[in-house]
Amino acid sequence: MRKTAAKLLAAVAIATSVATVATGTAVADPAAGVTPAAQDIVGVGSDTTQAVLNQFSTDYNAFLGASSTLPRLYSWDSTGTSPLTTKTGATSINRPNGSSAGISALDASSKTTIDFARSSRGPKNTVGTTPGDPTTDLFVAFAKDAVSYATATTGSNAPVNLSKADLTRIYNCSALTWKDINASLPANPIKAYLPQNGSGTLSFFLSALGLTAPGACVQPTRVQENQGTDLLLADADAIVPYSVAHYIGQVYNGHGSGADQAGNVTIRSIDAVAPIQTSDNTLSPIFAATSFGRVIYNVVRQTNWLATDTQGTALRAIFGSNGWICKNATAAADIKSYGFLTLPLGACGSTTHSTI
Repeated sequence: MRKTAAKLLAAVAIATSVATVATGTAVADPAAGVTPAAQDIVGVGSDTTQAVLNQFSTDYNAFLGASSTLPRLYSWDSTGTSPLTTKTGATSINRPNGSSAGISALDASSKTTIDFARSSRGPKNTVGTTPGDPTTDLFVAFAKDAVSYATATTGSNAPVNLSKADLTRIYNCSALTWKDINASLPANPIKAYLPQNGSGTLSFFLSALGLTAPGACVQPTRVQENQGTDLLLADADAIVPYSVAHYIGQVYNGHGSGADQAGNVTIRSIDAVAPIQTSDNTLSPIFAATSFGRVIYNVVRQTNWLATDTQGTALRAIFGSNGWICKNATAAADIKSYGFLTLPLGACGSTTHSTI
C-alpha cells in the first residue's frame, strides 16, 4: 500500500509566502557550456514539472553562492538534443521524455549519471504481470497539481464542462461522437488525444478515469504533454488532458516559451468544478481535492537518499522535509509562480514507495 499517498492527496495548502521569485531567469537544461560536476544533483523526467525545477536550479544555486563547494542542482528538460551527457564523467543516455521514462532512466543508472527523476505521478504497484516501480525508489513529495481536459479555445464542438463519467466514456470509446455525450451537440467524431508514452500525466489521467488503457478510438498520434501549440489540438473535435498548474504558469505567469505554451487550447471544467480560481488565476483547491488532483514528486534511489556521503546529504538538503524546497520562501514563491499549490509541513518532503 502507498504509505502516505491518501493523506497527500487530501492535503492542499496555498503558499503562505508570496515573495517574488528570485532574480534570474530559469533556462531549459543547464546553461549553454555548463556541464554539471560529478557531485552535482542532476534530474530528468516529467514535462509537467521541468519548468519549476529549472527555476529551483537557478534559485538554489544562487542560494548556495558562487564560492560554495556543495553540490549544485540541475535539471534536464523532457525534450531537446539527445543523447545527452547529464554530468561530468556520466555515460550518455537517451533523453527521457516524461515521468515514467525518467524513473526508468533513474533505475537503469547510478548517481554518476542521474540523481533524481521528476514525476507528475505517484508510485505504481505491481499488478498481475504488469511490473510496478521498484520498492527501492522513494517518491519525495513537493507540491500539488491537478489534471483537467483542454479543447480548442475557439470553435470547439466540445462542451466547456464534462463529467468524469463523460471523460471515461470518451477514453474507453463508449462515446464516439459529441452527440453521444449530449444530444444537443454535433455528431462529429471525437478526436481524443493523449500525451506521449512515458508521460506521468498519461498514466495519472487514465487511472483517474478508472482505465488501465485507452480504447481503440483514441487517436494513435500522441502529443507532447502540455503543449497547446500543437496544431492537432486546434481541431474543433480535439480533446486532451492538460496539467492545470502548467497551464497557469504558461498563460498567467509568463512561463511559456517556444512550443511550451497553451497556444491553441483552453483548459475546461470537470463535474462543474472550475480548475482555476478566477479571482486570482490560481489552481483551485476545490478542484485539486477531487480525484483529478495529484501530488507531484521527485524520485530518488533509497540507498542514495539514506547515504551519509556528499550527494546523499545534498539530496535531503534540497528535497527533504527540512530541505530548501520545503522550507525556503523563494522555493515556495517558485511553486506558486509556476501554478502549483504548496504542501503543508510534514507532507512536503515526505516519502512513499511501491509495494508488490
